[in-house]
Amino acid sequence: MRLYITSVLVEDQENARKFYTEKLGFKVRIDEPVGEFRWLTLVSPEGSRDIQLLLEPVGFPPAKVYQKSLYDAGIPINSFETDDIQTEYERLKGLGVVFKSEPAETGNAVIAVFEDTCGNLVQLVQIDKQ
Repeated sequence: MRLYITSVLVEDQENARKFYTEKLGFKVRIDEPVGEFRWLTLVSPEGSRDIQLLLEPVGFPPAKVYQKSLYDAGIPINSFETDDIQTEYERLKGLGVVFKSEPAETGNAVIAVFEDTCGNLVQLVQIDKQ
């Protein structure tokens, strides 16, 4: 068994596509109409094309409550890894990404948290691989 698709709840798929591609650098893998929404998946240019991030519309009322509850509690919905968090932090800040926390050491990792403009917090992590 392996990871195939993971999703992030988004309020607006087009806004999410722009943020995740133009700011974070992900690439669109699939963009197909499905009723009033789209099956819109992204892949990392640095990772496997087999692992996709689904930009999933938050149209289901309990999903909206879940998303808002995580945000209000300061809990990131996803975590993305980088080899150089300080460089990535500076790059993203330069692109206007709003960070809730600067890079900080937490045991064997350095983390920072940013807003994705879609109602979510996302954690950026650099893991000490010694």
